[in-house]
Amino acid sequence: MKNLYYYDPQQCEFVVVEYSKKDKILHTLTTSLLIGIVVAGFFITSLVYLSGSPAELALKAENRVLLNQHLQHQNLISQLSESLHDISRRDNEVYRTVLGMEPIDEQQRRAGAGGADLFVSFEGLAPSTTALLRQTSSELENIEQRLQIQQYSFDEVREFYNRNSQKMRHLPILRPIDSIILSGYGMRTHPVLGVRRMHEGLDFRASIGTPIYAPGDGVIRYAANRAGGYGLTIDIDHGHGYLTRYAHLSAIADGIRVGRRVQRGERIGYTGRSGVVSGPHLHYEIHKNGRPVDPLNYLFADLTPQEYQLFTRIHRAQQRGLLE
Repeated sequence: MKNLYYYDPQQCEFVVVEYSKKDKILHTLTTSLLIGIVVAGFFITSLVYLSGSPAELALKAENRVLLNQHLQHQNLISQLSESLHDISRRDNEVYRTVLGMEPIDEQQRRAGAGGADLFVSFEGLAPSTTALLRQTSSELENIEQRLQIQQYSFDEVREFYNRNSQKMRHLPILRPIDSIILSGYGMRTHPVLGVRRMHEGLDFRASIGTPIYAPGDGVIRYAANRAGGYGLTIDIDHGHGYLTRYAHLSAIADGIRVGRRVQRGERIGYTGRSGVVSGPHLHYEIHKNGRPVDPLNYLFADLTPQEYQLFTRIHRAQQRGLLE
């Protein structure tokens, strides 16, 4: 520490300042504290300069939240696009095919929109932001157009069905029984024989004696025991190339015989466990032009027999003016 002086008027000269040990320690601590404050101030200033002001930090945090929300919306858009693709596929492969209508070409369904640049408002933003917004807007525009085409297709299907309602009464679109499906259409291991073989229909869970209903208007073509493990079986010819089969029955309903005309929703028999089975259930098949097809694709009405009968009673009451 350098010597400091003060003027002594009594001696008329400058005298060296004498410090006690306590004063020296206090001076050292004060100097160190001042240096620390200066260094801390410099560090804080540098940190603010590098990371941004409080307003900038808040804006960055908000941008991170918005980015996370945008990524979630991207996932939702992908899910919507996939769901729309499944609806379009079902429209072509089920509704339009079953009704005998021409399917809509996939390129038509995915036709791009033309016209002015819809994304010009994104210019001037950061390149990464512009690319993100362009992608999202393009995907949303594509989904909107596909939805419009799908709506047009459903309107066309409804109009076709209304024009051909009499013919449509023959289509087997009703569930033959009100029950869940145990086994679907396709290759499987036979539950009794233990070998892999083609399962040409659906198996519905049912206890013995559950009523079975015709899924569409038609004529009884077979009502007896059938070989091949079917047991007691009923076949209905619905015309237009469609035939339905009901196997493993316990009994045939009164009045049901070969040549008899039946209407959709009419009781035709009762479930059982006749033939080669591991337990009581209904085996249900649909044949189109002599070949088995997946019955699940024809249950697009998805009405139970009881729901259909209730709907029919209400419709008839409305026609007679008994209900509004």
